Amino acid sequence: MTVNRRIAARWPPHWPVQPFAEPRWARQEPTYGDCSPALIEAAGKRASARPSGNWFVVAASREVRADRPFGVTVGGRELVAWRARDGEVRIGPGACPHLGAPLADARVDRGGLVCRWHGLRIDGERRGTWSPVPAHDDGVLVWARLDRLGGEPPAERPVVPARPGGGARIDAVATVTGTCEPEDVVANRLDPWHGAWFHPYSFSRLRVLEAPQGIDVPDSEDRFLVEVTFRLAGRWGVPVLAEFTCPEPRTVVMRIVEGEGVGSVVETHATPLGPGPDGRPRTAVIEATIAASERRGFAVAAKLAPAIRPLVRHTATRLWRDDLAYAERRYALRAG
Repeated sequence: MTVNRRIAARWPPHWPVQPFAEPRWARQEPTYGDCSPALIEAAGKRASARPSGNWFVVAASREVRADRPFGVTVGGRELVAWRARDGEVRIGPGACPHLGAPLADARVDRGGLVCRWHGLRIDGERRGTWSPVPAHDDGVLVWARLDRLGGEPPAERPVVPARPGGGARIDAVATVTGTCEPEDVVANRLDPWHGAWFHPYSFSRLRVLEAPQGIDVPDSEDRFLVEVTFRLAGRWGVPVLAEFTCPEPRTVVMRIVEGEGVGSVVETHATPLGPGPDGRPRTAVIEATIAASERRGFAVAAKLAPAIRPLVRHTATRLWRDDLAYAERRYALRAG
């Protein structure tokens, strides 16, 4: 018996980090037989049928500040966001109503924007042709309601996924942009079968236990249930049971339902930005990781959240550099 096998044989089964054995990458059990294109298409259609209330994620909450404006384009519409003196988020058109100066370059003064071209002041209320849009800050992400872009009956609040509550938690948000449409991002996340093949540096021993079939699926059963080991280093990882669900058309949530960090979520939000210089669509993937654990050591780690967040963002960005190749390829094939 090798040293690794002797260690594995004596390793406490209740510890979160576990040793594991796996075949070489090319000798994994193929998953293409289970990953039916029709199955993924049906899952996307079920997601697109859910209401969003015309809400779109625009940024991480930490990116919208009281000392400077945050500029973003959603659906081809230029927006600017900032925080008023009371800390509330304000969002509105990104062009000054006077001569169209970019309000993303304005300065924040006493909770309002002051245009750098001619000093026009905007406090977040209607000013000439400038009118604010409904905004919502859920504590992790900032949303804007764009009724013309969404084209649905408006809702007072966005569909914010359930998150771990109480106790210590760490949240981090990563943003990347791809040449595709939101449906391509959603399709990527609704294909868990590619995890161990496309991301062997992060996932191992992945097995899809449940996958909904067809269009008419009850909400309670509309989930992908996945057994997977998150690789830490070498053949050491954290085995968990996770579910993938779509609470609204542009959001996919991965939630840990068994194993270390039960209740922790990774929310993937796909926000259409509008066409790029080449005329093709751009989509922002805004991914929020909200980790929680009842272990005593996690409470200590949560106090170091400012130092941990960059590592979480780095990991998410690395995964999405690969996954955007998937989403962009899917769009390119569909667009011909």
